[in-house]
Amino acid sequence: MKNEEEFYTAEELAQKLKVNIMTIYRYIKAGKIKAYKFGKEYRVELKDFEAFLKKHKSNK
Repeated sequence: MKNEEEFYTAEELAQKLKVNIMTIYRYIKAGKIKAYKFGKEYRVELKDFEAFLKKHKSNK
C-alpha cells in the first residue's frame, strides 16, 4: 500500500482522455473534476479522476 498520493496535471488528463486541455479546465471549473490549484497549475488526485470516470461511465 502506497502512502503517497498520485496526482495528474490537466495536460496528463487531457492526453489520457484524448481531449483538448481546455475541456479538462472546463470540467475543473464546473466542479466535475475535483482539483488542487498550485499557482497557475492544477493537480488532480488519482482517486478523484477515477471517481469522475466512474460517474461518466456509460452502461450501453
